[in-house]
Amino acid sequence: MRIVTAVALALLLFAAAGAAAGAAADPATAAPLAYDCPRVAEAPAIDGRLDDTVWAAVAWTADFVDIEGEARPAPALRTRAKLAWDDDALYVAAELEDPHVWATLRERDSVIYHDDDFEIFIDPDGDGELYYELEINALGTEWDLLLVRTYIDGGPAINGWDIAGLRTAVHIDGTLNDPSDSDRGWTVEMALPWATLRECAGGMSAPPHHGDAWRLNFSRVDWRMRVEDGGYVKEIDPETGRPHPESNWAWSPQGAINMHLPERWGYL
Repeated sequence: MRIVTAVALALLLFAAAGAAAGAAADPATAAPLAYDCPRVAEAPAIDGRLDDTVWAAVAWTADFVDIEGEARPAPALRTRAKLAWDDDALYVAAELEDPHVWATLRERDSVIYHDDDFEIFIDPDGDGELYYELEINALGTEWDLLLVRTYIDGGPAINGWDIAGLRTAVHIDGTLNDPSDSDRGWTVEMALPWATLRECAGGMSAPPHHGDAWRLNFSRVDWRMRVEDGGYVKEIDPETGRPHPESNWAWSPQGAINMHLPERWGYL
């Protein structure tokens, strides 16, 4: 893809100038992040392990930050991603640091963010309409959906839509759902076929042309947990009687606890 346009580069320069001036960036007005996505000669094996030679030559994104931006505390756990592409698919790799890897949801198209999860959002033509969302937990359970419009603009989300040909895998560096030890985290790999991504790409080519820019963002959901009867359960807020709100960490901050603001996503 080498998908960074002159516009995206200008936005990066603007962000750098703001940082040099010592001003904390407001995600609602600051320039979104950009990632230079390389074309690769060999596709990675989608096995959840990021030990392929192809990934060794691909740069990481910046570490994820709080979804609201610099005004909120930095995430307690590191999250980062890599992307690459060839004529067949867009490839995604992610690394999620976590000393206690857990997951419960096994049915496809469950509401995966009720578990800890990793999420990707893609709007090929950047118009805020007909964009894709994919979530996955540490069990490898997927939830893919198509958003006709943002929820603010009335949606709806088409839950029955599937990314045809999607391949995903998860590797756990530790043990799943075992509080008796300390884990290092989990990694994710995805292959998203261009044949499906082009369905709602508008006027964008899929696979892309050199210099094309797609809008994209990543998110990670992390819940506060405690150990009970040898397993993990969500911590309950005594004031509400419900689980504490989840943490939401993103690659390009949104300025609000809302991933469905495509105009604030990064550039790929």
